[in-house]
Amino acid sequence: MSLVDRMSDVLNKATCVFTKAEVEAALDRVAEEMHNKLKDSDPVFLCVLLGGIVPLGNLLPRLNFHLEINYIHVSSYAGKTSAGEMHWKAEPTISLSGRTVVVVDDILDTGITLKTAKDYCIEHGAKEVYTCVLLNKNKPRKPGGLEVADFKALSMDDRYVFGYGLDYAEYLRNVPGIYSVAEEHM
Repeated sequence: MSLVDRMSDVLNKATCVFTKAEVEAALDRVAEEMHNKLKDSDPVFLCVLLGGIVPLGNLLPRLNFHLEINYIHVSSYAGKTSAGEMHWKAEPTISLSGRTVVVVDDILDTGITLKTAKDYCIEHGAKEVYTCVLLNKNKPRKPGGLEVADFKALSMDDRYVFGYGLDYAEYLRNVPGIYSVAEEHM
């Protein structure tokens, strides 16, 4: 089976957990929460690559206050379906010293990636650090992982999901909505 056929099979057998409309409504709510908390803080939003691209890209037009954008690239998955050792690929290109920072990622799963990113910001002088995720998995975190995100659009039980920035083997991030992978593709 070709890669294209395999990804089509994964998508066709997946179950929609949240429609695009549900995701969009959740992002509207998060944007309102952020406006109330951050409007006067001149924050820098750090996108956690690659998963945070789609959530942050869709969140930004909803934010009606001044902000700066930058990125980090840290991952515990490295193309796998389960978390492993942390890999830093890119650090922010701006100073975080004295800044309010919002770290935006696609998912809070084990908590390790977000905790690593938050600790980095604190170590580099951020005044305050908030975390934001598109999807919060209702499950115990790994020891030392971040337990709760400050802003979360959606929550669900522990299932392997893709779409709206979340990947399946580095593919299917562009699928509108969030889908649960069929058992046969786990």
